[in-house]
Amino acid sequence: MAASVEEIRRQLEESARVKQAFSAALVGRILEFAEKCAASLRAGGKIVFFGNGGSASDALHLAAELVVKLRDERRGLASLALTANSSILTAAGNDYGFEQIFARQIESLVSAQDVLVALSTSGNSANILRGVVAGRERRAFVVAWTGETGGALANEVDLLLNVPSRDAQRIQEAHITIGHIACSLIEQLILRG
Repeated sequence: MAASVEEIRRQLEESARVKQAFSAALVGRILEFAEKCAASLRAGGKIVFFGNGGSASDALHLAAELVVKLRDERRGLASLALTANSSILTAAGNDYGFEQIFARQIESLVSAQDVLVALSTSGNSANILRGVVAGRERRAFVVAWTGETGGALANEVDLLLNVPSRDAQRIQEAHITIGHIACSLIEQLILRG
């Protein structure tokens, strides 16, 4: 039992260390992200999230926080996750290949008023990169949430939120923390008008 308790404590401390290692620059970029999202929503745009695996679940989770609410009573905020529609995902994968499952949706759903959020722990997933390219072509404000290096996404986006870790588990834990913080800030900004 003691070894299990020690392992739990070690992992909790490791997760906390990653979040405590956020630089002032990263914290500033989180604020910039929230401000850009609030401005987009005020202008009639929407926030569009996408990712693979655990990041796909985070995309769904964060879109729900904006459409429904995180803390404050307010109107629903336009947000969606490109991971939600299994018919679209499987049709695009079948007809165009897995690398196109997000790009195809972005071509039809994203506009210049929108904020497009790519979640990728590595920053190197081919379908995420193609989605980012499609978002840039649509003139959306493109943001990537990644791990430490940012991977190939680092040079392809308008704003990079790169968590100071190379461990996918710790990166995803930090992504959902960033998401909750950002959603809270967006709510506050929208409510203040």
